[in-house]
Amino acid sequence: MLCEECNNNKATVHMTKIIQGQKEEIHLCQECAMKKESLNLENPFAIHSFLAGLLDISGGSQVKQGQNIGIECSQCGKSYNEFRKVGRFGCDHCYEEFNGQIKPLIRKIHGNIHHTGKIPRRTGNILSIKREINQLKSQLKRAIEEEAFEKAAELRDKIKALEEKMGEI
Repeated sequence: MLCEECNNNKATVHMTKIIQGQKEEIHLCQECAMKKESLNLENPFAIHSFLAGLLDISGGSQVKQGQNIGIECSQCGKSYNEFRKVGRFGCDHCYEEFNGQIKPLIRKIHGNIHHTGKIPRRTGNILSIKREINQLKSQLKRAIEEEAFEKAAELRDKIKALEEKMGEI
């Protein structure tokens, strides 16, 4: 199929628009598609577009537009405001440079700022026991701080039992 615009090149961009029940198909070559302003070829569901959208809706902890103009990455020179517009960092150092500004965003998306990952099925038993032990240890620490010694003793016994179970696996 040839491009509907120039009628010379092979059509590689095929777009179908349905507006109020009216279907319109467009078949263009790459060059004509890039020239056509009415086509936005950037994927609206790309992660950088998603992040840029989240930054623009600025929750209470997010930085307001116009602030932090002076903050720039010392390695690539990209500013925080450029990141806000595009949703993409310039280099790996930007993560460290803008750490204070992106933590609320990461917490908003993931619910936490630390990545824990998924547990593989093959080694899942050991990992899930280790996670449970860590949770119980933090609960034990809190119980001791609150002087809830009976609860602390129960937690200590659960931790010992899980450690013995892990040693058997």
